[in-house]
Amino acid sequence: MADDDDRLIQEVLAELGRDADPIQIAEQVRRLDRGLPAEDEFIAVCSWLGKTRLIHKLDQHQAPNQSHASYQVPDLLAIYEGSGPVLIEVKSKKASTLSFRPDYLARLQTYADVLKMPLLIAWKYHGIWTLFEARHLAKAKKNFNIQFDAAIKENLLGILAGDVAYKIAPGAGVHLRFKKEKLVASEETEDGLNEQWQMRVDKVGFTSAGGTPTDALDNEVTTLFTTWDLSERQVHSDSHIEMQFVAGEGDGMMFGHMALVHLLKWPLRDGEQINWRHAIRRESVVSNMTNFTQALQRALEQKVVRIIINQQPLSWPEFVPR
Repeated sequence: MADDDDRLIQEVLAELGRDADPIQIAEQVRRLDRGLPAEDEFIAVCSWLGKTRLIHKLDQHQAPNQSHASYQVPDLLAIYEGSGPVLIEVKSKKASTLSFRPDYLARLQTYADVLKMPLLIAWKYHGIWTLFEARHLAKAKKNFNIQFDAAIKENLLGILAGDVAYKIAPGAGVHLRFKKEKLVASEETEDGLNEQWQMRVDKVGFTSAGGTPTDALDNEVTTLFTTWDLSERQVHSDSHIEMQFVAGEGDGMMFGHMALVHLLKWPLRDGEQINWRHAIRRESVVSNMTNFTQALQRALEQKVVRIIINQQPLSWPEFVPR
């Protein structure tokens, strides 16, 4: 239950009436409870990265009705540590080109100009978020467009919200040792012998860069392993089975905002989706990592993370002091 579920029910009853079909009311409440995934996810990202003072949705039920001809209220208002208030329009598109109709963009910009606030665009493309100034949209034949490669070059998510890219050091990982206690079943197959054992975990260990054993890792540093696609290897002996989950040499980079998705999906059942509306209403978006930036810095010191990259935009925005 989120802290405003009663408000959802009130909204639905106001829209449908108290005499509406209970099934219809329940379905409408469920639909509202799913929220607006792109907007809620972006709010969660900004809340978790650590440099957001305030971010909230803007009510877009504007009046009078004729105001729609001149103004379009953006999705969000945000205040970051290094900026004053900014307006953000949120989009989630799978095409590599993001496009705005001229009249729609003009109404957004008019609203921003009246309030004297920068207008930014948050765009999610195949799981990667970018945040850039609307002025980088360029007129094509009809619409105003931007390619994803241009959006990533002008990305402000790092300097505003605190996003970074990082890499887990090769050889760093988690090691579990299972003690064989009782042979439950054994079966000969064409591929060899299949055995079923009753076992218990008798050792949990960690390694830092190069596979160096270490017992001095912070809890939030070990949590970073759940954000990475670790390679699995098993070592068998007469008495034990050891499962090793370690980072490889050829692994790529991970954005901080993408790590959040991994952390939230970790405890979910297969097929279960993240409820972003609930995530942003909890006291902490992720319960087992309260300060991502601090955890990364400690992981760098403890040789679990090899590199941290702080991206700067190609064109520095005027509203952000250097």
